[in-house]
Amino acid sequence: MSSDSPSWTFLTHHARVLLEIARDPEARLRDIAASIGITERTVQTIVNDLHEAGYLSRERVGRHNRYQLNADLTFRYPTEAGMPVRRLIDMFAERDLPTRS
Repeated sequence: MSSDSPSWTFLTHHARVLLEIARDPEARLRDIAASIGITERTVQTIVNDLHEAGYLSRERVGRHNRYQLNADLTFRYPTEAGMPVRRLIDMFAERDLPTRS
């Protein structure tokens, strides 16, 4: 995060990684990391978490992965349980993001 970024955010890194994959199912981990402002290793850990929980699957295509989301799975926290993650994806994934310089 840059020095003028807020010190906290409403969305977790897990949510942000999920949204980046929804925007581009063939995104490279390094590009996701750069977009979010976290390390590539952290993105790898999050992708593994999401994969193990069933929120995404991955397929090796040449030298990169293609991800597929299971957006019908529900949120894990009790207050959001029963709500599909598709709601979050639909709310943010199509949003035009400013390009980074």
